[in-house]
Amino acid sequence: MEVVVVGAGAFGVWTAHHLLEAGAHVTLVDAHGPGNPRSSSGDETRILRCGYGPDRVYTDMARASLSQWESLDARTGGSLWHRCGVLWMAAGRDAYTAATRRTLIAAGHRCEVLDAAALGRRFPEIAVSAPAASSRGDATAIDTALFEPDGGVLAARRAVRALAQELAQRGVRLVRDVVQTPVDARRVRLRGGGRLEGDRIVFACGAWLPRLFPGVLSGRIRPTRQVVVYFGTPPGDERFLPPRWPAWIDFPAGIYGTPNVEDRGVKVGIDEHGPPIDPDDDDRVADPESIARARAWLARRLPALAAAPVIESRVCQYENTSSGDFLIDRHPHLDNVWFAGGGSGHGFKHGPAVGQIAARMVLTGEPADARFALAHKTTEPRRAVY
Repeated sequence: MEVVVVGAGAFGVWTAHHLLEAGAHVTLVDAHGPGNPRSSSGDETRILRCGYGPDRVYTDMARASLSQWESLDARTGGSLWHRCGVLWMAAGRDAYTAATRRTLIAAGHRCEVLDAAALGRRFPEIAVSAPAASSRGDATAIDTALFEPDGGVLAARRAVRALAQELAQRGVRLVRDVVQTPVDARRVRLRGGGRLEGDRIVFACGAWLPRLFPGVLSGRIRPTRQVVVYFGTPPGDERFLPPRWPAWIDFPAGIYGTPNVEDRGVKVGIDEHGPPIDPDDDDRVADPESIARARAWLARRLPALAAAPVIESRVCQYENTSSGDFLIDRHPHLDNVWFAGGGSGHGFKHGPAVGQIAARMVLTGEPADARFALAHKTTEPRRAVY
């Protein structure tokens, strides 16, 4: 069977991987190359955690994906995966955090519960009592935290490129070109004048999906600008290096971050949907307000880095569905065309599991899980997955 996969981010390369494993002949096409900085998979790092409130489906997908990321890491020299743990910080009696703990325990995951005092002893750099203003409400302190010791950080861009290179060595054809619309059930036209034919076609092209399929996906997938800022640590300071320092999510503040991975600096990201972004043409220059917000968070929560210099800033993107659930489904009018997208800011870690699901659907005709079905994607944003 010949299968064309459009998009070489995390979802695309893992879909290609699982198709290849099942015996398909695969062509992987991307306009800007695997793991490019315009894609949602193109930043230096991504967090891998298994805690997802009551959403056991994502807990199980993350765990299944972790073993595959670890295998890729081992095959490519051991520099892609940093098992430093993931710290989830919450204020008050937060229901989502309580549900996360229950789900992790029920699924057999290691999970440590830290009250404010224990958190302060474990990570004394964190100011647990500092205020954290948030669009979800003001919180005066971090009252509790969950620590997943088996979570950590993936070298995102390099991992995608490593898998793409491995696929090429195993016979997958890599094509750099722009896919044109309309698309029929057996071929895609390329801007360069050629065409790619396949018995099945999978579109795993993230923020480009609504552009390629406006009649089906416009408003159902919304690309947004997301700013991340890297702050330099003091000379000789090893406190924020993995594995000593974890990845974290400050849930009430809407801020997440990673340790000083590969000496790139401590990453601070804003996990609230930003303004719309054109994935091809918009400048990727961080706005001063977002940088100021990231620095203000450091001053509140990591005062040791309050005066740290900005050594890099980046505009990434989310490709959000209405709820934050993924889109893994067949095109409603083209029987041989499938979608794998809607990462919604948390999709990277799930790339192996999404690829496995998409490949199985493509090869067997299996219907979509209701949660990932196109029919359940609306145009009204109601984020429910964090």
